[in-house]
Amino acid sequence: MIKRALLIAPIFFFISQVFAQVTDGWIELIDPQSKSEIWINPGMYSYHFQKDQNLNNNNWGVGLEYRFNTVVSATLGNFKNSDNGHSSYAGIYYQPIAIGPIKLGVVAGGFNGYQSTNNGGWFPAVLPALTVEEGRLGANLFFIPTVGDRVHGAISLQLKVKLYD
Repeated sequence: MIKRALLIAPIFFFISQVFAQVTDGWIELIDPQSKSEIWINPGMYSYHFQKDQNLNNNNWGVGLEYRFNTVVSATLGNFKNSDNGHSSYAGIYYQPIAIGPIKLGVVAGGFNGYQSTNNGGWFPAVLPALTVEEGRLGANLFFIPTVGDRVHGAISLQLKVKLYD
């Protein structure tokens, strides 16, 4: 999964550059500029693709995101995972593409707490991520692919509030 994501990310970036030139501003590359924002979130809500497994969709917890650049931010937190266990995460968002107010890119990092993956230990992940931020409110949307019986596929929505800028 990680190798595939690492291969897809540069392709996605290249295609976005081509489209940005062709679409006359519809898709744009975000100019990297320094920022200093702190966001907090209450976990996320997930829509799981595997409906027959009685998975937890309400992945409540607490998370922080520090946006230090218009295209890059760091994140960490914990939540009640799909298997009703406790999970933690840490990662970096890289979102260099905008379609109107929507930022597109990936979040790369690690998770723990899933007994079916690495016996509950830490494992790496790279996920497509879409972000919208307006004023003090924002949202992140993630696509989590199903990986055998180790990772439960889902679309997850994370709402967030800016604490500091």
